[in-house]
Order: sequence, then C-alpha cells, then structure tokens
Amino acid sequence: MISEDIISKYKEDGVVILKNVIDDKWIETLRRGVEKNFKNPSKYKCVYETDKNNNELFYDDYCNWNKIEEYKNFIFNSNIAEVAKKLMQSKKVNLFHEHVLIKEKGSQKRSPWHQDQGYYCVNGRDNVSIWIPLDKVEINSSMEFVKGSHKWNKTFLPTKFKGHEYEHKDNEFERIPDIENERENYHIVSWSCELGDAIAFNYSTVHAAYGNNSNNRRRAFSIRFTGDDARYIKRRGEMSPPFPNLKLKDNEVLDSDTFPVLISS
Repeated sequence: MISEDIISKYKEDGVVILKNVIDDKWIETLRRGVEKNFKNPSKYKCVYETDKNNNELFYDDYCNWNKIEEYKNFIFNSNIAEVAKKLMQSKKVNLFHEHVLIKEKGSQKRSPWHQDQGYYCVNGRDNVSIWIPLDKVEINSSMEFVKGSHKWNKTFLPTKFKGHEYEHKDNEFERIPDIENERENYHIVSWSCELGDAIAFNYSTVHAAYGNNSNNRRRAFSIRFTGDDARYIKRRGEMSPPFPNLKLKDNEVLDSDTFPVLISS
C-alpha cells in the first residue's frame, strides 16, 4: 500500500494522502475508543468552540493511549507502525503520542495555520503524523497543508487553537507567516477522505483545518511517530504535550515507557 511513489512524495512534499490504508475493523475500534475517551476525558481535554446552548462543537484530547485499550490495540496490533516506518524510511519506530480532535456538525472554527515541530519535545527529521478521519471528510471540512514547508528549515512559535501564542516562548522561533491572508503566495493542498484514508505529514509541515461544513461529525484520530534520528529536547518555551513525568535529558533517544519502541530492525 505504501509505494515508492508515495514515499517519494512524502519526502518531497512533506505531506501525502494514503488511500484505503486503514481497515474497517480498526476504524470501528478507534470509534469505540473515542467514545470511551470523551466519556472520561483526561485533564488535557480542551474545548475551542461551543454553540449558544454551550454544546461543545470543537474539542480535543491527547496522551490517552495507555488507558484506552482500543487505542493501544490499534497502535500495537495494526499495520500503522509499519506504514510510519516506510514513510520515514527508518529502521526504528517510536510512538510519540495520539491526539483526537472532534468537530461536530455546525463547527465553524478553523484550526489555525501552525507547525507541530515547535510544540514538541523532539528534534529530528525522521517523523510522521498520520491523521485518520473516523468519518467521511469533504474537502471543505478537511485539513490544508503548505506543500514543501517542511524544507523551509524554520521552526515557528506554537499557536494555541484558541487564537493566541503561548505565554512562555522560545525566542529562537519565528512567528508563522500570515498564510491565510496571503494564500496566493503558497502552494496549499487538501484532500477529501473516504473511510480508510489517512493523511501523513511531517512535524515541520505547516498546516491548518477548516471548520466542519458537512452534515456529519468530523472525528479524527492522529497518531504521531518518530524515527531513527529523533532525540529529546526540552524547549525553552511551553511544550505541548507537556509530558510532566518524563525523565529524559537533552539529546537522549526517546526509548522509554512514554515513547515505546514499536519496530526495531
């Protein structure tokens, strides 16, 4: 399923659509896990948008794989780590974390243009985030990516989805360009997704997402992996996820209970 052409596109563009890569049984498994997740969310759950009756329209949660059996089953027993290995062209695959984002019908809030790299406590080019929609996604409710932005060799200041920067900043990072108001200056790509499809992108690829302009929920399970060159780094600014109990030191490999090795060959 992961051809040389797909691997080449991922390396060159920093993002690629993967067609029919997730089996139906795993979609159902993840849906069950998501329902369990939000019946008992973690302390990291965040709500970004509500309607006039205070119903939650856009919300997320992360770092729950170790307590939700459906997530763990998918991560350790599906083909997803092998997909990551092929895309990264790595010998080793570590789990970084999972992140679930839900936009209910009627959600109008865009996810802002951002780059994941500046949020994360990891350096290296061998990485991949795989965005797996658990509902059919029309193109006007999907994600958008700036093609080739992973090659800019820049790390941008993290942006909170509620619309402002973190208070504690890493001054080595730049502010992200105003892509939304200068769209004509960038090669922006997006795809509709059927069930079973996924979108894979590098941590340095700049991306955003539409609100939910469809008549259905838009549930998405994102799973992040690191490869051979990944090393821990404690950022000078605020990091997300925070991993408060992690004992790694700068430039150490990630291998740990927090970031388990899924493949090593």
